[in-house]
Amino acid sequence: MDLQTIKQRFTIVGNSPELNRAIDVARQVAPTDLSVLITGESGVGKEVFSQIIHQYSSRKHGPYIAVNCGAIPEGTIDSELFGHERGSFTGAQEMRKGYFEAANNGTIFLDEVAELPLATQVRLLRVLESGEFLKVGSSKAQKTNVRVVAATNVNLLQSIQTGLFREDLYYRLNTVPIHIPPLRERRDDIYLLFRKFAIDFADRFRMPAVMLSEDAQRFLENYYWPGNVRQLKNVAEQLSVLEKSRRISADVLAHYLPEQAVVNLPMLYHAKPQDANFASERDILYKILFDLRQDMNDLKQVVHGLVNGAIPAAPDVTVVPAIDRKPASYSSHFSANVTDETEELTDDETGDETDETLLLHEKTAELIQKALERHHGKRKLAAKELGISERTLYRRIKEYGLEEIE
Repeated sequence: MDLQTIKQRFTIVGNSPELNRAIDVARQVAPTDLSVLITGESGVGKEVFSQIIHQYSSRKHGPYIAVNCGAIPEGTIDSELFGHERGSFTGAQEMRKGYFEAANNGTIFLDEVAELPLATQVRLLRVLESGEFLKVGSSKAQKTNVRVVAATNVNLLQSIQTGLFREDLYYRLNTVPIHIPPLRERRDDIYLLFRKFAIDFADRFRMPAVMLSEDAQRFLENYYWPGNVRQLKNVAEQLSVLEKSRRISADVLAHYLPEQAVVNLPMLYHAKPQDANFASERDILYKILFDLRQDMNDLKQVVHGLVNGAIPAAPDVTVVPAIDRKPASYSSHFSANVTDETEELTDDETGDETDETLLLHEKTAELIQKALERHHGKRKLAAKELGISERTLYRRIKEYGLEEIE
């Protein structure tokens, strides 16, 4: 039972070390009865690993039941999992077996286990500790011999800190952890998966399979893939159905991928590998300083206008009772001090502001130029990243004499 045999049996495509490690752990833990917690983002294929564990265990001839805990309403989940007695609640016309009773001598897969209510978590903990459970409306404990494999896309340690998940249940489930890497961490596998999905779809509907150009292949591998393998399969099937041409370019492929995920891609910045993170953080810092500088300038103008009476007071000012008002001398003294300090600030900082303004213009121009480079001269994407309108970006390009990238 080697890795290649398991991949062929369960149609797993990929050769990344993290994926191979996850398969190897599933293979080693399968013959035991230990509880397993599978973690990973939505769409990475966590249920496949629970099937591997079941099929290579001594329970492979017993029942295998997969339960999506997030799809069952809170009011009925105890009945679904543990069953209920007749008349135990309104609508309970007859006794019903729960999943834990039905899966006796087999495996139960609890997907999205973090969605379980706290009361149900207590019931599940008892099953894991003693193999006993109570049906809803019954006081008689029943035994079950079932192996529990759980999965979640939630950070359970954070859920424990917020009181949404029991710590004792976490350690009972997490006897053997298996982490499935997201698709963006398996970049060498992305094109292989796409080809598999495209060929499978073409064989099923007897049509030519779609092919990707070199630039489309690079675009595919550099995409963030928030929906992971599930999203990649959907894209392959959409292209197969909707595109008449069987050769797909990067421009065509981009129409099938959400723009927001493309904008946030760090790999679109063509810097040297060792400088990429530094450059990205520096650009973010420049943008923050630029916004802060503008806010400070606006605040100075407002304060200066209030002091000189250029900005009238708001008409709906609340009248302060006479007992709470400050003496007139306090008010006059405050205004005089503010005026003096404003004049001193203006006189002392005039020269410094000129230098700061020139430096700010240089940094702003640099920030805009790099944003244009990252998005290959596409002003719309660059403007969105900078948080300004496309028209404003166009004016800044002309103002600073920047070269637009074709």
